[in-house]
Amino acid sequence: QVQLVESGGGLVQAGGSLRPSCAASGRTFSSRAMGWFRQAPGKEREIVAAISRSGGSTLYADAGRGRFIISRDNAKNTVYLQMNSLKPEDTAVYYCAAAPPYSLLGGAPSTYNYWGQGTQVTVSS
Repeated sequence: QVQLVESGGGLVQAGGSLRPSCAASGRTFSSRAMGWFRQAPGKEREIVAAISRSGGSTLYADAGRGRFIISRDNAKNTVYLQMNSLKPEDTAVYYCAAAPPYSLLGGAPSTYNYWGQGTQVTVSS
């Protein structure tokens, strides 16, 4: 069982930055790919970024590429999402997700089997 707790969301003006983090429980964090997803009202959940077990590989959705950076600290069981140059269309609930141990890096929600409760990010214009 893995518990994921996100923090670091909030309200920011367009052009600003936020750095949500996600702390994971248990001893299997370093064996799991991790992902950040977001869901805006009335829209489906979508991938923002994902990172491999070691952090050596990452993938980004087009919406955040060049503005967002995903990283992880396996010693702290934590994954981060540095979000820069935020836009009003980035407003959503952001979710952290953990994939099954030793699974391949992927962008589909079905790739992940543990989810956090979400943190709200609101970008004002």
